[in-house]
Amino acid sequence: MSEPASISAGIAERYAKAIFEIAKENNDLAGLEAGVNDLAAALDDSADLRDLMASPLYARAEQEAAITAVAQKMGVTEVLRKSLALMAQKRRLFVVPQLIVALRDLVAEERGEVTADVISAKALTKAQADKLAKTLTARVGKTVNVNATVDESLIGGLVVKVGSKMIDTSIRSKLDSLQNAMKEVG
Repeated sequence: MSEPASISAGIAERYAKAIFEIAKENNDLAGLEAGVNDLAAALDDSADLRDLMASPLYARAEQEAAITAVAQKMGVTEVLRKSLALMAQKRRLFVVPQLIVALRDLVAEERGEVTADVISAKALTKAQADKLAKTLTARVGKTVNVNATVDESLIGGLVVKVGSKMIDTSIRSKLDSLQNAMKEVG
């Protein structure tokens, strides 16, 4: 991990822990989760919002006013709204994408859930995703939510990542290891 990325992740994790703890004390984890999901959707949909958070051209006060207005309009929880305003004051809005990931992880952990990132060559059907989640749940011992993406360069098979464990059954990986073995021989 590069140094700027690890610094951003560290900043995001500290904010996430504080926001999570306050929401937990207020018994509002469901509201926090809804606000985080809304914020993630807004970031995905709005290039202007992403620009506002990442651009150093906006003054702190402009960022704070804009993010507070957006958060109020979206109806996010008070703790999340105030945290976003504080992050704007401190010029930390650039870590919001990492904050979203960290908050989702904390909420899932509180529920005893884990997320499995699954990459496949073709989109998984609902039945395949459900069967995979059931199998992973039996192996991991926690409820597993499947986050499926498609990468056609895999040719076939799956790459599954749960926490720090990764299982790569893709044809691309098998071809790469075969190619390496052939290089060693010849």
